[in-house]
Amino acid sequence: MKLSSQIKPISYLKAHAAEIVRNIAGQREPLIITQNGTAKVVIQDIESYEKTLETMALLKILALGNRQIDEGKVVQAAEAINRLREQRNGC
Repeated sequence: MKLSSQIKPISYLKAHAAEIVRNIAGQREPLIITQNGTAKVVIQDIESYEKTLETMALLKILALGNRQIDEGKVVQAAEAINRLREQRNGC
């Protein structure tokens, strides 16, 4: 995907809104809208947006896990399994 071909001024958005929606939904490529020559908005289809949100959530989980490792807040897998078994048997 070449982003330079997906940059349009806001006047293009105003004049071609329906066409833009059709194209974005079909091509799954974002469109960058500029105002006064400066990039201001990115428009993308809902499926791509949802995938982006899922990816961000996974990256946050990984970052949290790495931080917990760095802080020493980890236990060996065998110990965690034993704790779970003890909790299950204790109930």
